[in-house]
Amino acid sequence: MFDSSRLKPAASLVQPSLEGWPDAPLRQDGVHEFYAAGEQDGAAALALGLLCAVQARRNGEPSLWLRLAKSRQARQRPYAPGLAELGIDPATMVLMRLPDLQSLLRAAIDCVRHGGAGAVVMEMDGRAPAFDLTASRRLALAAEQSGTMVMIVRSGADPTPSAAHTRWQVASAPSVPLPGNAPGGPVFDVTLLRRRGGRDGLNLQLEWDRERSAFQAPRSGRAPLSGDNPALPAVRTGDAGRRSAA
Repeated sequence: MFDSSRLKPAASLVQPSLEGWPDAPLRQDGVHEFYAAGEQDGAAALALGLLCAVQARRNGEPSLWLRLAKSRQARQRPYAPGLAELGIDPATMVLMRLPDLQSLLRAAIDCVRHGGAGAVVMEMDGRAPAFDLTASRRLALAAEQSGTMVMIVRSGADPTPSAAHTRWQVASAPSVPLPGNAPGGPVFDVTLLRRRGGRDGLNLQLEWDRERSAFQAPRSGRAPLSGDNPALPAVRTGDAGRRSAA
C-alpha cells in the first residue's frame, strides 16, 4: 500500500524573484526533460540536471544517477573533485550503470516508486524508442505518487511526445569571471519548450552559485571569459584522465 507520509511538498527550485522566471517551474513531484541544444551542450544539460537534483533533496536523501553502461556518456567517468567543485557532495550521489535502455527504464520506475531518493537523474543519449509516451506516463504517475523529482537528460535527440511536466533546451553560456579574472560559476542558457498547463517560450540565463547552492541571474558588468567555456568540471575523459566539461 502506498505510504502517503513519503510525499514531499511541491517547491520551486529556482528563485521565482528572477525576472521572467515562472513561479514554481520545477514541480517536486514532477518529471522534467533537459535536451542538449547541440552536441557540445550535453555536458551543460547533464550538469543542470544534477544541480537540480541537489536542490530537490530535502532531508539528506541520496540522489540517483542512472546511465547506460555502453554509451558515449559511459566513456566519461564521473569525477568526484569536479562534482565537489560544483557544490555536489559525491557521497550523496548513487551512480547506477544499466546494460540497456529497458533496464534503465525499469530501474528508474522502481526507484521513483520507492520514494527513498531525493531525485532521480536519467541519462539517455540518442534516440530512445523504448522511452515512449506510455513509459513517460508511468514515470510521471510514479513521481506524483512518491513525490520524487525526475530529471531526464537527453543528448543527440530531438524532443518527442512525453508526459513530462516541463521540457527545456539547455546550452552552455560564457561564465562571468570573478575578481582577479578567476573562473566564475557555470552559466546555463535555458529555453522552456513546454510546460504542462502553462506558458512556454521563456528564455533566460542562470548562473549557479555553489556557495548558496542556488541559481541566480548572471552577474553583469564583466566581460565573459575568453573562449566562452562554462565551468562544469564533473567528469574525466580519456586514458590520461584529463578533465572535460560536465
